[in-house]
Amino acid sequence: MTHTTMLDAFHTQVSERPDAVLFDLPDGRRISYAQTREIVQRVASTLREAGVVRGDRVAVQVEKSPEAIALYLAVLQRGAVFLPLNTAYTGAELDYFIDDARPRVLVCDPSAATDHAHRAQGDQLVVETLGTTGDGSLLEGSDRDADAEPVDASDPAAILYTSGTTGRSKGAVLTHANLTSNAQALVEEWRFTGEDRLIHALPIFHVHGLFVAVNMTLMTGATLLYLPRFDADRVIDLLPRASVLMGVPTFYTRLLEHPELTAERCAHMRLFVSGSAPLLARDHEAFAERTGHAILERYGMTETGMNASNPYVGQRKPGTVGPPLPGVEIKVADGETGAELPVGEVGSVEVRGPNVFSGYWQMPEKTASEFREDGFFITGDLGSLDEQGYLSISGRTKDLVISGGLNVYPKEIEILLDEHPQVLESAVIGVPHPDFGETLVAVVVPASGEQPEEGAVREFLSGRLAKFKQPRAVRVVDALPRNVMGKVQKAELRTRYADLFVGTDG
Repeated sequence: MTHTTMLDAFHTQVSERPDAVLFDLPDGRRISYAQTREIVQRVASTLREAGVVRGDRVAVQVEKSPEAIALYLAVLQRGAVFLPLNTAYTGAELDYFIDDARPRVLVCDPSAATDHAHRAQGDQLVVETLGTTGDGSLLEGSDRDADAEPVDASDPAAILYTSGTTGRSKGAVLTHANLTSNAQALVEEWRFTGEDRLIHALPIFHVHGLFVAVNMTLMTGATLLYLPRFDADRVIDLLPRASVLMGVPTFYTRLLEHPELTAERCAHMRLFVSGSAPLLARDHEAFAERTGHAILERYGMTETGMNASNPYVGQRKPGTVGPPLPGVEIKVADGETGAELPVGEVGSVEVRGPNVFSGYWQMPEKTASEFREDGFFITGDLGSLDEQGYLSISGRTKDLVISGGLNVYPKEIEILLDEHPQVLESAVIGVPHPDFGETLVAVVVPASGEQPEEGAVREFLSGRLAKFKQPRAVRVVDALPRNVMGKVQKAELRTRYADLFVGTDG
């Protein structure tokens, strides 16, 4: 069935299976699709009273709850644009988003209402609250608004701000068609149905937690085993009555440390998905040995939702993110010309399809610069396609190191470093060098109980890599800096080690 909006998809499930459980909560409560619709209508009424009309932005910085998903649907019901914000953002960071997006309403946690009171500007911005226990001003009214504002598939449904590690954060505008087409493609690709019970331990201000996990659930009438955050013990307990887990690589690293992760415990599961950051090949292999399940890796980004996925039926290749999803085109191109490169060659990963966003909020020049004339979006990722059409990601374009005029792809070195018996994981970065412009530094996390030495690590690489690819320094750290979705923050590492070769002769 084709839906114009995710609200349409949700209403279809309410009408067809009103008593089906949408939220199965740790405290034993169960909230049905019909009960969720009642919450949606109460919130929509409050938003209407706050003056929200079609096209208005509603900024949301709240903790995870069933009511927060009802708020997402209520915003769509008003024909407005949902703008989820990371709960870790500070007031100073919020200033930028509010100034840029000009939302009609800001929804915050009740405990933060005083902090945001100064933002209320009469007819310009209304501050509302929403807590995790059914509290907050959004739910105080008893009126219900059942009328949905008509929208077009091409209208904005959400704005997601990029992490902004390379300058000012950009608001990616996702349309209703972007969200529904991507959810439908994933439902088909991963064989998702109303019988599925999905362990949801992800945040809901991010593509993975909201527009993959929640949207697929809403589209099919499935159930969310809804956790406030990842907790290995709780996930282990839920596995026997779940069918799907969607997570980031750190979920699987922690599960592998749990003694009760067994094939028997996972016997009812049919799918484990990993994304948002690369999964270590050793974790992929260890998980398969322990559980009998091959983790399915996929590839997506803020601006496009999901682009590629290892197959549900067929070979799931560790180290790859699989072929393009149905309806999505991926090419690997010369970064300068956009010309398609031969199989196996590393280049710019570019995407075209109904999932690709409409542009950056109020940044027409930046938007134009990120698209080719033929409509392909330049993702900023580097990768290659094999003969079967499986995509492998080599890193970000900004992570490419040009040392002495030669291109070095950090991923190639990281794969080898991760094979070192004393290394748990690694990150390779480029830092300034007086002779070569840039040179390579390997940052490694030791395996449990190990203490890798710089000389031994460099010796390990010496016979495996050309000299220009070999790191000139190795630094051992307790942990790599990561964002909330588990992605290594190389910009932070580059800053940390920027002066390593300053004032030296190499």
